[in-house]
Amino acid sequence: MRLRGLIRASNRRTHTSLPPPSCITIDAEVREAVQTNKPVVALESTILTHGIPYPHNLEMAHELNKIIRAEGAVPATIALVKGRPTVGATDEEIEYLCQPPKDESFIKVSRRDLAYAVAHGVTGGTTIAGTMILAHMAGIRVFATGGLGGVHRGSEATMDISADLEELGRTPVAVVSAGAKAILDLDKTFEYLETKGVHVSTYGPKGVNLPAFYSRDSGIPSPFNFETPKEAAAVIHTNSLLQLQSGLLFCIPVPAEYEIPAADINGVIERAIVSAEQEGIKGKAITPYLLNRILELTGGRSLKSNVGFVKNNIKVGASIAKALSEIENNKKTDEVR
Repeated sequence: MRLRGLIRASNRRTHTSLPPPSCITIDAEVREAVQTNKPVVALESTILTHGIPYPHNLEMAHELNKIIRAEGAVPATIALVKGRPTVGATDEEIEYLCQPPKDESFIKVSRRDLAYAVAHGVTGGTTIAGTMILAHMAGIRVFATGGLGGVHRGSEATMDISADLEELGRTPVAVVSAGAKAILDLDKTFEYLETKGVHVSTYGPKGVNLPAFYSRDSGIPSPFNFETPKEAAAVIHTNSLLQLQSGLLFCIPVPAEYEIPAADINGVIERAIVSAEQEGIKGKAITPYLLNRILELTGGRSLKSNVGFVKNNIKVGASIAKALSEIENNKKTDEVR
């Protein structure tokens, strides 16, 4: 890796923009880690508010934090808590997000929802796009999650394209995921990312294809591959030096023990899509509906797969964040010498 001497960026802050807005609450540990260039991993919160039911979501939240800390990084769950953008939710706030009071309903918060939710004191789980925005404001460079949103099937008629893709095109945060959700049009999703100039790599030697959420191989060639966390971290570091201001997507194939082969899951997905069409499900409701229907049709197998690859993604994401911290701290040491 020919990083040294590529661009001299001494004493220049290239990976964050302005100081965080005053309306954002940043946990003291997270703030200190960012300021001292320790590894931090952002976590979304829609998986807690809209993904996995209570108490499994709470158990998972605590387990993900433990995985990140075991890798030597600091976890930062991001959410809106009573209208307050929060980076590094406390245990009490996480429990509140996982089990809302009966008189409250939480929303999914993407870019379009942020200003409204803050202005009206709303609580919500941040999507990939919403999490990227707040992570970047707080100076966090690595974000690990489950699966990416994308171009929905039939988008020629519906124009249903996730804001996650737009955010990757304009917000310099590295997203570590199991690829795009298998319910999407994967070919169009990755074509869209190419148009937006988003770097996409898959974990594995050259020639390993992009994963497909539940399945290890989508059949779609990956533009690039990386074989170690350090290789991924080097790309993130160089993306900052070049001030490209675009995100990066690092795809992690689901571990073999949690995989649902394409031959098994594709028919299930088609049945779920037909059910959605028959019931008139559209817009923001389509993804949770399809994932819940797939859960029913697989007898819970899809949830086991989902939980398995989320944990794996978080572990890899923490390793990448740690490698990024080491690269940049070593570079600073070399510059002082």
